[in-house]
Parts: sequence; structure tokens; C-alpha cells
Amino acid sequence: MAPMRLRELEEYLQQLDGFEEPKIWLEQYSTSAHIGAHILHTAYTHFDDIEGKAVADLGAGCGVLSLGAQLLGASHVVGFEIDADALSILRSNCLELETDVEAVHCDLLSYLPGRFEKYFDTVVMNPPFGTKRNAGTDMKFLETAVSIARHAVYSLHKTSTRDHVLRTAKRLGTTAKVVAELRYDLPRAYKFHKNTSVDVQVDFIRLELD
Repeated sequence: MAPMRLRELEEYLQQLDGFEEPKIWLEQYSTSAHIGAHILHTAYTHFDDIEGKAVADLGAGCGVLSLGAQLLGASHVVGFEIDADALSILRSNCLELETDVEAVHCDLLSYLPGRFEKYFDTVVMNPPFGTKRNAGTDMKFLETAVSIARHAVYSLHKTSTRDHVLRTAKRLGTTAKVVAELRYDLPRAYKFHKNTSVDVQVDFIRLELD
């Protein structure tokens, strides 16, 4: 079977539903089909970290990264998500794409690593940026990801926190590289938002554990 093209993957992901009523305390923003497709396709084509690999999606939300990894031929995908409403949307999205991923309803920061320590080849995630009352959550996600990954972690972080993220990655015993600088277009999702959307400068980072 021919490898899936980037545009084809993005078209699949554009069919997925996002959050109906996003929860501010969880910093819920849907990963766009455009960004999700680029993250996964890069891991797939440039690093061979998706096809035939066991993949975890931390903070899976509505399943953009989980389902994208499944479409690219991952051998086993598990999405970890704390919000039952998000998992309901993820299940609906599975039906939309006529595929399936395993989903675990849990607080991943207390549930993992557990039996999943060094269980996955690859971890993909778009963690909370650690704003509002969630300061430090992004680094907790990163530590958890490293604890369950055998080979690589792919993550998004605000460019303004780059030095801190890279220092943390080094402390965790990984080799980290900024693969790309992205503009994350956050739509107006909450009442306190004044603008229709806002661009946030974001680093797409790969951590290698080998």
C-alpha cells in the first residue's frame, strides 16, 4: 500500500468533530487538522515513528492525533483522556472514520506510568500550555510522556517556554530538537476571549530517548 500523503491525512482529520463545550480548567482547544496532520506526517515520514509502532496520545481530547496515528498504520494506539465528554466525541469520530483506537478515561498524571512504563514506542501529544491555574502542567505531561515512551516523544509547547522545555528534556535524559516553529490559531472558545482568534507561537519538539 502506498504511503498516505500529507494532504490526504489532513482531509481525513478535517472530518472530525471538536469540543462542543470546551472546559477552561482543562485548557481544552482542539488540535487543528492542519497541525495534527503535519505533526503525525513528520513523525511518519522523516523518523519512521508511527507505522507499525505502539503509539500513545496523552490528553487525547477528541482524537485528532490518536486517529491520525491509526490512519498512518500504527500497530496499536491508546488515547489517555480525563474528560468523559471528550471521549464521547472521540468515539463518535472513530465511527466517522470507520476506524478505532483504544481510549482510557483517567487522570493521566496520577494513572501513568503504572503498567505502561516504557510500553509505547512513540508518544504524541498537544498538552495544556500550563496557563491560568495550570502552571507546570505542560512539564508534568512531558515527564509522563518520557516515562512511558521507549523511543520518541512529539509535543507542542509555547515558543516562549523553549529554553525551559529543552532544559527539562535534557534533565529527563533525552535529546530534544525543535522540528518546526508553528503558528497555533486558537479560535474564540471562551467568554473571556476578546478576539475571534489569536495566533500563538508554538514549537513542535521531538524528544529522542535512544
